[in-house]
Amino acid sequence: MSEKNGHVLVVDDNRMNRLKLLRSLEEQDHTVALAENGRQALQMLQEQSFDVVLLDIIMPEMDGYEVLAQIKADAGLRNIPVIVISALDELDSAVRCIEMGAEDYLPKPFNPVFLKARLDASLRRKKLRDLEQAYLRQEVMLRQSEKLATLGKLSAGMAHELNNPTAAAQRGVEQVRSAFERHLSVHLALDAANLSTNQAAVLQGLFLVIRTCKDRISALDAITRSDRESELEQWLEDNGVEDAWELAPALVTMGYSADELAELGTNFTAKQVPAVLTWLVTGFTIFNILDEISEGARRISEIVKALKTYTYLDQAPVQNVDLHAGLENTLVMLRSRLKQGIIVHRHYAQDLPTIEAYGSELNQVWTNIIDNAIAAMNGQGEITLDTRREGNWVVVEITDNGPGIPKEIQPQIFDPFFTTKPPGEGTGLGLNISHNIIVQKHQGEISVTSQPGKTCFQVKLPVTL
Repeated sequence: MSEKNGHVLVVDDNRMNRLKLLRSLEEQDHTVALAENGRQALQMLQEQSFDVVLLDIIMPEMDGYEVLAQIKADAGLRNIPVIVISALDELDSAVRCIEMGAEDYLPKPFNPVFLKARLDASLRRKKLRDLEQAYLRQEVMLRQSEKLATLGKLSAGMAHELNNPTAAAQRGVEQVRSAFERHLSVHLALDAANLSTNQAAVLQGLFLVIRTCKDRISALDAITRSDRESELEQWLEDNGVEDAWELAPALVTMGYSADELAELGTNFTAKQVPAVLTWLVTGFTIFNILDEISEGARRISEIVKALKTYTYLDQAPVQNVDLHAGLENTLVMLRSRLKQGIIVHRHYAQDLPTIEAYGSELNQVWTNIIDNAIAAMNGQGEITLDTRREGNWVVVEITDNGPGIPKEIQPQIFDPFFTTKPPGEGTGLGLNISHNIIVQKHQGEISVTSQPGKTCFQVKLPVTL
């Protein structure tokens, strides 16, 4: 079997769908097994080794969501890529599957060329993950003798560290597609509304708002945000705007108040206001997601640079870094994981100065620590971000209320390749890289205190390098 081919399990309760996929896959020289329901599929997965699973969602007895959940909950199966092929061509269903661990999501009827491309990509990633596990097993032996890193270990670590921004960029593409369709639809409706010259000028001004409204955004605590969203939602409902619950959070994020919306509404008729506000929100969403995708691409580059610092090959330029902006960007990139049930508390010092620092590497430190906290709490809990100034130093503390780090292993957590995660889920490079970035590149300090219910990573950085 060539490197591009694999053993594929097709799970679909529709016989014609199974046969169609069988024919298409065999033409690509894959070997194929068929399952007509979820229970049969899980049994076959226990009995045979598969490279990829093509999974339907709507099935009797056990739907695809439950099958996917059981695959990802099984340590022996979770690394098998699952591509969902479903007639549920809905963004929520796609996001749900991706967040549950699916490799990809394709709508029915599937495009054979598109399926081939996605399947080939999944097989390549599967082979890389298999190689990573092989490297990890080799490293166990290396640590007993020399504790030296190999090129394979660095490659495996890079694949692991790149996963979050890559997944975020992929999700962003799907989100911007949906938002653009809606934005285009409402834009056409506004074109047909015979807007006056004055109204057109107002829309032109709103376009500038869409492009620059990030300047108005400020971090709001949960209670204040909730109150403002309720206020705007009531105003929208009173003015006949459908989906008020969906528009209100975005308008709050953009910095709008009910009074500002009322003032804006005076420029348009009652029938035009809903279309104008939907146009405004979808436009903001598109630019915001594009920024996130750009941030994801930039973060991928930064992660590569951060990994190079482990071998002392990277020399990033010193910048004036806003630590609050770096923390917020990290939260944006981890938003999908935070939404599972993580509450973030921010206690930011108002007088915190910008510092001379390697900005990209610091962002990687925040990503490593926060991502580890999310994993430790299994996606449910609280994270608190504290910042303050102490003389010529700034201090950042990231605290979670998870189970804590056992006392006996706390002295080892910054060692290279030390990890408490199961094989294949972590390389043990993240905190070691963070330690090197803070201590070696910034002449700072990083420490951890931990007990059940409270783990705090403290980072101290000089204001001037």
